Amino acid sequence: MTPITTWTGRDATALRQAARMSVTAFAEHLGAARRTVAKWSSQGDNVIPRADMQAALDTVLTRATPEVRERFAALRATGTNGAAASTTPPHPGPDADTGEDSHHSPDSDGDVQRRDFLRSAAVSVAAAPGVGPVLDALVSPQQQPATVLSVQQLSGKVAAVKRDYQACRYERVLDRLGTLLPALEPARTDAEGTQQRQVDVLAAELYHVVGSVLLKLGDRAMALVAAERSTRAAATSQDPVAVAASARIMAHALMSNNHDEQAVTLAADAAGVLDRDTGLASTDAVAVYGALVLRGAVAAARRDDRDTAHTMLDEATRAATRLGYDGNDRWTGFGATNVLLHRVNIALTLGDAGTAITIARTIPLGKVTLAERKAALYVDVARAYTQWGRHEQGLNALRTAYEVAPEEIRCRPAVHRLTNDLAHLATGPVRAAVVDFARTAGIPR
Repeated sequence: MTPITTWTGRDATALRQAARMSVTAFAEHLGAARRTVAKWSSQGDNVIPRADMQAALDTVLTRATPEVRERFAALRATGTNGAAASTTPPHPGPDADTGEDSHHSPDSDGDVQRRDFLRSAAVSVAAAPGVGPVLDALVSPQQQPATVLSVQQLSGKVAAVKRDYQACRYERVLDRLGTLLPALEPARTDAEGTQQRQVDVLAAELYHVVGSVLLKLGDRAMALVAAERSTRAAATSQDPVAVAASARIMAHALMSNNHDEQAVTLAADAAGVLDRDTGLASTDAVAVYGALVLRGAVAAARRDDRDTAHTMLDEATRAATRLGYDGNDRWTGFGATNVLLHRVNIALTLGDAGTAITIARTIPLGKVTLAERKAALYVDVARAYTQWGRHEQGLNALRTAYEVAPEEIRCRPAVHRLTNDLAHLATGPVRAAVVDFARTAGIPR
């Protein structure tokens, strides 16, 4: 086995999984905070444990049994979300994982299915139909559309794609974007006076959707390109609410590219500028302000900055109180209930799975009217139960998320990784049920 010179979060997660320990048990074994171990799992190669944890991980590996070391080597070679080693040593030779069960115990069919599922899911990158034309529109010149859209027509089409995104109809979103993006510049050229600024606002909103759906599909680099386009269009519009709204997708894209500190700073600064420029006199301004602060809180939690995360959550709560209702102003879905949804996510990010579940139980589900937000809640609950070692409840939450929004499960690599974790960590009938769910849900093989 190749020696570890510098442990990454992915390596540490592989060792935990090889030892078949929960996040909590592994944290106690190392003498680490539970949220630290959870952070290793969520950030993988993008996080390097500190020096004392490097030494502790070295010690655990040195003292590991040969079986654990073998599983660790296999997991490290394929990735913690790749083909996992079974409880028996893998067969040598070219047909080690062919699925033939003549050398396995009666329970080995589940092992074979699990390995097949994990392997196929690991190589999938959720290549949703229609993503190519969207990427082409971002990086290549496009043919002029046959008909130039009026501002009113463009507004209606942008609103339609926004609604599709919030309903988790991602394939339809991609289809619409492929034809709408090339229509932006001709529409602006044809517009006059203040209508040009209206087109700029619509362009900022449309590129916001592009960035959001690419983040869902795991294309973080191109999402950053789309966020920059949104920011540029918003700045041209000189609409302070549009500028702040575009800062929200930029903060999200920065965060997804592991620039969490910059994301916190951007969200806080943009919220401050919006407050100064508008006095938060409109519901649009309040909603965008609150949504920006929430994005900053999530980024702070990813940095393990608990104080800043909770300070920003409290500020978002004040904004929600000022707004006075759960709405969807400027496509934010912002309100008091949305703040609770973010409290669940942030507790989970900080490694407090129990707190996340407790908060989730207080959320009035009838007020979560957007499918994207409701599905995201159930995915967070599934993650929390998985961290907690309650695999059956985690699977049940994933099933509910699928009922709410099938494409949220089928198209998102992050959900595929969660399903992989469940398939690896669960045992017996629950493990078989996870594999069956993945196939039923259409997670790519």
